[in-house]
Amino acid sequence: MSTTASRTAKKLITEAQLIAAPAKEYMNEDQLAFFRQRLLDLKRELLENVKDTSEHLRETEAASDPSDRATQEEEQAIELRTRDRERKLLKKIDETLLRIDDGSYGYCTETGEPIGVRRLLARPTATLSIEAQERRERMQKMYGD
Repeated sequence: MSTTASRTAKKLITEAQLIAAPAKEYMNEDQLAFFRQRLLDLKRELLENVKDTSEHLRETEAASDPSDRATQEEEQAIELRTRDRERKLLKKIDETLLRIDDGSYGYCTETGEPIGVRRLLARPTATLSIEAQERRERMQKMYGD
């Protein structure tokens, strides 16, 4: 069996195993495989949402009553804003998958320090450690965007 085939046949570690892993094993092959799969699952879910939205918008008939039409337009606007946020998240997921490939995933882009497993579980596309993110938010609050 080839290395790639054995790797794909291998069962992924669990979230509990990920959290319990010693610091020296940070971003080892098993952890990277776990996060790659988590990102691919999220990407697939987002792409399904896009498909569902497209179908829903195509099937929607225009209401004749002005207030029904206004409600319908507002619902569509909310749905489109949500999809726009998801489109941006899809881009971040693709960038994150590239970071897994180049070996920089899990490390802060500002400090080079580990981001931490718990933070990555909460936000798998994170590129900053909590400290760097807080620092950035304080600077934005002080100086604006």
